[in-house]
Amino acid sequence: MDSLNVPVEELSCPVCHEIFKAPVVLSCSHSLCIECLQQFWRIKETQECPVCRRRSSRINPPCNLEICSLHGEKFKLFCLEDKQPVCLVCVNSQKQINRTFKPISDVVPSYKVRHFSYFKLKLLQQVKCLLSC
Repeated sequence: MDSLNVPVEELSCPVCHEIFKAPVVLSCSHSLCIECLQQFWRIKETQECPVCRRRSSRINPPCNLEICSLHGEKFKLFCLEDKQPVCLVCVNSQKQINRTFKPISDVVPSYKVRHFSYFKLKLLQQVKCLLSC
């Protein structure tokens, strides 16, 4: 499980230096706590990244889906029963007893293929429908 270790810097907000609380990700790929970002933007009166100063095009940046909202840890495993990513703290919780986990990197390729096939089929159906109209 050594390959699942994540440096603390990757789980810490670059503004408050604490473990992420409600992390969001900017278009430059930097993650921050939503409150830290909003406070920074209010003070600076501009929507730029506190790390690289790149201007953000979104007023409401999306949640960082790579980080567990409960524990502020990066998702490293995938629960095969729940079909959900989980962090290492989640795995050790009582809710995860009798569950099977795999590293996310092992699961992603098969999901990509499945989803690509599904969307390709849907696209073909829509094209056929448009051509028949």
